[in-house]
Amino acid sequence: MDTGHQQPTDQVGVMQRLWRRIQLMSSWGRVSFCDDSKTAQLLQVKLNDSETRDGTPRLAEFGFTSGPPNGSDVLVVFMGGDRSKGVVVATSHQSSRPTGLQQGESMVYDLWGKSIYFTHSGGIVIEAQGSPVTVNNATTVTVNATVEVVLNTPLLSVSGNIVAGGDITDQVRSMAADRTLFNAHTNGSGTTTPTPQQ
Repeated sequence: MDTGHQQPTDQVGVMQRLWRRIQLMSSWGRVSFCDDSKTAQLLQVKLNDSETRDGTPRLAEFGFTSGPPNGSDVLVVFMGGDRSKGVVVATSHQSSRPTGLQQGESMVYDLWGKSIYFTHSGGIVIEAQGSPVTVNNATTVTVNATVEVVLNTPLLSVSGNIVAGGDITDQVRSMAADRTLFNAHTNGSGTTTPTPQQ
């Protein structure tokens, strides 16, 4: 009978459809537009010359967000091989990705070369590329340094008071030494004028 020959053909058809679904479950593409105005970031992704997807949501790790530039590589996953249910699960922009990191190191970076680099042996390095660094709306900023805090700047501008728990020293001498000189020229009848050298 024909049914004996039909069953293998049906099985082949099922396997072909299953394989096709598996092939459709993921795809590489490139970003052509990024909409970051909504609660979920939406990307326009070009998968091939005949398939461009608008409004594809991107999933990213909690606590970190970025706007992938146009031309970024993306990996899109389609639930059950359904091309109408795609999500972007990974992005990469090859030309701006920093290279040469050692195992265990991390870096947060942008398209213009600014970065925060968590090094293995060189501490934490912030590269601002000539841009301002701003801390907003902090009630208190505390730096707990075990050795010292060094500011290499031509000008230190402070809009309020300066309170020091220790001595303050400039290129000539300390304020404590100035105070000693001042007290040495003060007696019970008034203040004497110090010599030019003093």
